[in-house]
Amino acid sequence: MREHSFSVTLKEQWGEGIVSFEVGSEIDLEVRLEAVHEGILATGTVDAEYTGVCGRCLIDIAEPVEVEFQELFAYPGEEETDFEVQDDHVDLETLVRETAVLSLPFQPVCQPDCPGLDPNTGERLAESTGAENVAPIDPRWSALQQITDQGNAADSRGPENTEES
Repeated sequence: MREHSFSVTLKEQWGEGIVSFEVGSEIDLEVRLEAVHEGILATGTVDAEYTGVCGRCLIDIAEPVEVEFQELFAYPGEEETDFEVQDDHVDLETLVRETAVLSLPFQPVCQPDCPGLDPNTGERLAESTGAENVAPIDPRWSALQQITDQGNAADSRGPENTEES
């Protein structure tokens, strides 16, 4: 068994979505290689930071990601495997790349409750302007607005028919 820790500087971008691991970013690896009967078992963690934009409000974000992996590199033989031992070495690049890229969020957000952009003005809703934004009323439901307006007017007048027993 051997354990290794090292950092790798990316020479190309990993990922194609609105977030990715950029060229020149550092990826930290901790790997444990164990000899087993079928081949070499590689177990480890990948620590990196992805960058991109929020999927709702389009501001720049950078978040850390930590992901674990475990894969068997089989000795060359009759069975076809995804990863094989080549000349007593294992190439971790493909495994680490797949693990890291698949850990990227599909819809990244800057904060869990990010409200996004205002559909009318295009401004970020997270930045409060001090004015209260009233949601537009669907014209099909506008008749119900009159009922609630009447109810509010009746509440402000006070009780009408009160009898004491």
